[in-house]
Amino acid sequence: MAGGERGGAVIWLADLAPTVRQSWSAVAVAAVALIAFAVALPYAGRPLTQLNALFPSLDAIVFVTDLITSVLLFAQFSIAHSRSLLILASGYLFTALIVVPHALTFSGAFSPTGLLGADLQTGSWLFIFWHVGFAAALLAYTVLKEEEGAKPFLETSTLPAISWSVTSVLILVCGFTWLATAGDKLLPTIILDRTHISPLVIYPVSFTMLISAAALAVLLVRRRSVLDLWLMVVALVFILEMAFSGLIPSVRFSVGFYAGRVFSLVTSSIVLIVVLAETSRIYARLARSNMLLQRERNNKLMNLEAMMASISHEVRQPLAAIGANGGAALRFIERAPPMLERAQSALSQLVDDVHRVGAVFDSFRALFGKGYEKQEPIDVNELTLGVLQALRGELKERGITTRVELTSELPPVTGHRGQLREVIINLVQNAIDAMDAIKDDRRLLQVRTARHGAGSINVAVEDSGSGIDPKMLGSIFDAFVTTKPGGMGLGLALCRMIVEGHEGQLSVSPARPRGSIFQVVLPAGRPSVA
Repeated sequence: MAGGERGGAVIWLADLAPTVRQSWSAVAVAAVALIAFAVALPYAGRPLTQLNALFPSLDAIVFVTDLITSVLLFAQFSIAHSRSLLILASGYLFTALIVVPHALTFSGAFSPTGLLGADLQTGSWLFIFWHVGFAAALLAYTVLKEEEGAKPFLETSTLPAISWSVTSVLILVCGFTWLATAGDKLLPTIILDRTHISPLVIYPVSFTMLISAAALAVLLVRRRSVLDLWLMVVALVFILEMAFSGLIPSVRFSVGFYAGRVFSLVTSSIVLIVVLAETSRIYARLARSNMLLQRERNNKLMNLEAMMASISHEVRQPLAAIGANGGAALRFIERAPPMLERAQSALSQLVDDVHRVGAVFDSFRALFGKGYEKQEPIDVNELTLGVLQALRGELKERGITTRVELTSELPPVTGHRGQLREVIINLVQNAIDAMDAIKDDRRLLQVRTARHGAGSINVAVEDSGSGIDPKMLGSIFDAFVTTKPGGMGLGLALCRMIVEGHEGQLSVSPARPRGSIFQVVLPAGRPSVA
C-alpha cells in the first residue's frame, strides 16, 4: 500500500490524490446509481412477492464485505495512526456486526416474528440503527480528517486504540439489539403490519439521510484523496438506498423496498473493491520497484567491481615495468665496473612508470568523479610517440616491428591527457597481445595519425594478429566481453567510455590480409561541455 506523505512516510490511498481516470470512474458509478434510481422510482410502490428468506442472505453478504473492509482499514490505521481511519473502520465494523441480529430477527426468515424474542418492529429498528450508525461514522471521518494535522495521533502502539474501538462497537451493537428486542416498548411503532410502513419512519430515515448528505457536502468541499472520492460515491448511494428503504414507498416488499436492499449491497462493496484494486495495483508497483532496486544494487556492485578491476588492469602493467626497470637498474649498478648510463636510463624509465601510475589514478578520478575535470590542449602525435616509447621494451621483447606514420601539423585536441594516453596504451597493448599467437616473423604494429574530415583527428592502431571474429564486432566494446583467455573485458569498454566522454568515436574493422584496425576519432579544438 502506498500513497501520499505524512511525516515523510508513504501512506496509501487515504492520502493519495485521485487520478483523472479514478475521478471519471467514480463519476461513472455515481451516474449509474442515479440512473438506476430514476428507472426504479416510478415503480417504487408496486408490491412484489415476499421473499423473507432473501434478506438474511443479503445481510450475510454485507457482513462479509464490511468485515473485510473494516479489517483493511484497521490495518491502515495501524500504519497511518489516523483517527479518521479508526472511526471509518469502526463504522464498517458496526455495520458488519449489526446485520447479524438484523438477519436473525427479520420476521418470516427464521421464524414468523424472528429470533431473539423479536417482534414485527425489531428488524426495521435494527435497520435504522445500522444506517444511522454508519452515517454518523462517515460524517465523523470527514470532520476528524481535517483536524488530524493539528492533533496528530501520538500513540506509539495502535493496538489499544483498535481494542477500545472494537469493544465499543460490540457494546453498541449489543445495546441496540437489546433496545430493539427487549426494550421495544421504548421505541415508537414504525411498521403497521407485515406489508405497510408507518408514516413515522420518515423521521429517522430523513435524519439518516441528513447526516449522510452532510458528510457528502464536506467531502465535496474538502475532497483530496482516492478514499474520499469513493466515499462520496458511497454517501450518494447510501442516500438513494435510504430513500427507497422508507422515504418513498409506504409498502414493504415493493420494488423500492427490494431496490433499497440492492443499493445496500453496492454501498457495502464500493470501498472494499477500491481497496482491493488499489492494493493489487500498488503491490504490482512495489514488486516492480523492488526488482528495479535489486537491479540497481546489482548494477552498482557490478560497476564497483568493474571499476576496481579496471584500475587493477591499468595499474598492473606500469607496476610490472617499475619492478623490471628497478631490477635492471640494480643489476647495472652491481656490475664491475657499474654501468651507470644504463642504470640511469632504467631509473628514468622507472620514474616515468611511476608518473604513469599516478596518471592512471588521475584518469579514473576524472572519469568517475564529476568534480575533477582537467582539460588541456593535447598534441596527438606527441602523445602517441610517448606511448610507443613507454612500450618499446615490450615491443622489442615480443619481436614486433613498429611502423609509425604521423601526419604533421595536426591541430591539438582538448581533453584529459591521462585518459587519452590510457586509450592509446590499451589499444597498443591489445594489438601486442593479439599478435602473440602469430608464430612467424610477420608481427607488425602500425600506428597512424591523420585528419578526419574538417574538424577531427584520427588515430589508428593496426595489428597483424589473427583478427576478431565478425560475430563479436558488434559487442567488442561492451563490458566483460573479451577475446583473451585471461581477459576481463574491461579495457575496450573503458576506452569507449573515455572517447565518448571526449565527444569522439571508437571503432574497429578488419585489416588486410589479417588483423584488426582500431580507430579513435576525436574533435579538434575544445569539445563542448554538456
